[in-house]
Amino acid sequence: ELSRSLKSRPFAPDMATVIGAAGSGAIALVLAGASRHLQRRRCPPYAACSTSHSTSHAMIGDNFEFKLGPPESGFSIFLAERTKKIHFIRHAEGYHNVATKETGSNECLKHGDRPAQEHELWDARLTPKGIQQGVELRKYLATRPSGGRSFTAFDLVVVSPLTRTLQTADAIFGPPRVPGVPAFLDQGQAPEGSPECEYVLTRAVPRPRILVREECRERWGSYVCDGRRPIRDIMKEFPGFDFSELEYDEDCFYSDERESDEHCCERALHFLEWLNKRPEKCIAVVTHSSFLRHLFQQFGKDHCPDDQDTLQRLAGNCELRSVVLCSHGTKDRKERKPMTPQGPASTFMLP
Repeated sequence: ELSRSLKSRPFAPDMATVIGAAGSGAIALVLAGASRHLQRRRCPPYAACSTSHSTSHAMIGDNFEFKLGPPESGFSIFLAERTKKIHFIRHAEGYHNVATKETGSNECLKHGDRPAQEHELWDARLTPKGIQQGVELRKYLATRPSGGRSFTAFDLVVVSPLTRTLQTADAIFGPPRVPGVPAFLDQGQAPEGSPECEYVLTRAVPRPRILVREECRERWGSYVCDGRRPIRDIMKEFPGFDFSELEYDEDCFYSDERESDEHCCERALHFLEWLNKRPEKCIAVVTHSSFLRHLFQQFGKDHCPDDQDTLQRLAGNCELRSVVLCSHGTKDRKERKPMTPQGPASTFMLP
């Protein structure tokens, strides 16, 4: 998925070091422990990844917001109010993943002589295995300590408008809090079997709002799985999801030409700008492998190989990768323009 120039760039995040984007000057990422993923080996961009039971409990105790010391020490320090916990999740296994694994290439994802919207893998759905992967991650989060609780709770879930990410979000976090309902009126509860569920004072836990955003969709063009259906049709399938911030009903971004690496990288940084302006502090993002690759490859240099691999390697299906987003505060007041098919209008400068 990446051009040769992007592949040749050094990838090197370090869990003991701020992971800053070259040329951004405004936002940094800090790797929050190891990721929780269902599969560790590298696989082709759309290949299905087999399940492994090897997991690691990232962010237990949440004692990871700060890094101390001068720049040459390999540590950094951030004000607490400028940090957010962002939990990136790649969608679970889709039928397009299975198709490319069976054929050994991405050629089966091209529409050929027929319209892309008529291809059986247009806006591809999850397989039954993919749905189960989402269920398993839901169980994992229900027992992973975070924020002083025995489970991980989220203030907000942001999701790509493609069907496979919406299905993944629904399996992990659904049903969501109804749009417009304040958190204190939501009927959500702590996971069944958790210590918090046994007591009245700790039982109420608001469900997260699930907000659909175009900025975190997959790199578009060429492959039919990366187009989406009209929002008027998708909304019927996902009641309770908040589609109110989308600008377009039809998919005006998809074309036969693949979105450029440079445009996808800039769009990813534009998405970080948007996340940085959100009031929530603990956010899950359900997105795609190539989008994550274009985002994370812009951060970090000259750090240890293990952390480099953790952040930069291709994400497996339904993999959870947690980071801390740290704003330097230098561009917080910059006006953020809406994303368009021509460009994401980011205030960042790419190298």
